Formats: sequence, C-alpha cells, structure tokens
Amino acid sequence: MSRPALEIADILRRHGAAWRAAHAGHVSLGQLKVMSAIETCRTAALGGHVEACEGCRHTRVAYNSCRNRHCPKCQGAAAREWLAAREADLLPVGYFHVVFTVPAEIADIAFTNKAAVYDLLFRAASETMLTIAADPRHLGARIGITAVLHTWGSALTHHPHVHMIVPGGGISLDGTRWVSSRPAFLLPVHVLGKLFRRLFLTGLLALHAAGRLRLFGDRAGLSDPQAFERHLAPMKAKK
Repeated sequence: MSRPALEIADILRRHGAAWRAAHAGHVSLGQLKVMSAIETCRTAALGGHVEACEGCRHTRVAYNSCRNRHCPKCQGAAAREWLAAREADLLPVGYFHVVFTVPAEIADIAFTNKAAVYDLLFRAASETMLTIAADPRHLGARIGITAVLHTWGSALTHHPHVHMIVPGGGISLDGTRWVSSRPAFLLPVHVLGKLFRRLFLTGLLALHAAGRLRLFGDRAGLSDPQAFERHLAPMKAKK
C-alpha cells in the first residue's frame, strides 16, 4: 500500500506547536499526549528495530509505532478488524440509521464536561430507543443497537451526537418470536425526540445538582441552580 501524500502526522509536525501555543490553557493533557504520540509515531524518536529477509538477507530499519488508539496509522488494522466483527453480527434484515444530538447551548456545557455529558448522551439515547421500541403501540419488541459517539460535525466544530445502527425489528417481549418493523419505518421521530429531550434534560439537571458539572469562564454564572434551570428552560421546546 503506497503512502498517502499527506498524513495527519505531517500536519501536526508542521503546525502542531503553533496550534498548541494559540490554544494554551484550552487543551487537556490527554489531548496533548495524543498529538505528541501521532507526531512521533514511526520516527526515530520512538526507537526502532531491524527487519531482515531470511532469503536474501536484505535488512531495513523499521521505526516503532506509538500504539495510541487515536493514531490513524496504528488503528487502521484495528478498525478493519472491528468492521469485520460488526459485519459478522449483522442479521438478515434491513437496518436503520438513527442520530441523537444536542443543541449548541448544551454542546458548550459538554465541551468542558465531556465524560459526564457524553455518558448521559449515550444513556438517554439508548433508553429512548429501548423504551419506545418496547411500547406495544409502536414496535413492541426488544431491539439491539450499535452506537458510536461523534464529537465533531462536518464543519469541524464541536457537535456531540450519537449515531446508531438499529435492525429493523426485535425479539417479542415474551421472547418467543421475531417482530419485524415496517420496511421503511422503524419508530416515530417526534415520539423519540420528546422522550429523549426529557430524559437528557432531567439527567443534566441531576448532574448539576450532584456537583458533577464544571462551569467556569462565560458559564460560571450557571453554577447557580436557578440560573442553570433558566438556561435549560428554552431547550424544553426545541425539537
């Protein structure tokens, strides 16, 4: 496989230092470690080893990999293995693509509270799907879900959202048969949206009450419970 003309590592080596300087104080230690790992991956900085052909005795020096899970070089094989495993899980039915997202006012809070808010996003989205799917007025079945978190949008701005791949049906609530969805319809979007909004906002208020949200800078005033509730109030009417 030929090496691409430009790699992420090339961009980070050329512009990483300037970017870090421009965003000093806004980049976590974990993010800095990832950038450093990608910049040094398969370079002399990580050392190397000698590979030799037993037939012709040709040798070459191969630099070591960073093995960071965010590195595109190191995770290429892992990604292919993951895709193969997911393909093996596929059922002989149609699948639906479902996306759950949050408005910008909440994405701003999530930016400095990633672990807590992303966890809530997953839990609220999955509970919404499982609850509405199990409702006899809709599908009346226990469904399976594969969910993946995306934290950036197509414009490379912070935009946390969960992508779900959901089979077109599930196991009946008594566990005796398969219940198929309609060919081009899984669950009503407005019903999903209403429950997800309630679960997510309720969970966010609970995180705030438990002192698990860090609010500072322009959002420091939201540390007050009443101010936080006022901030979330308009969200209750957002689709």
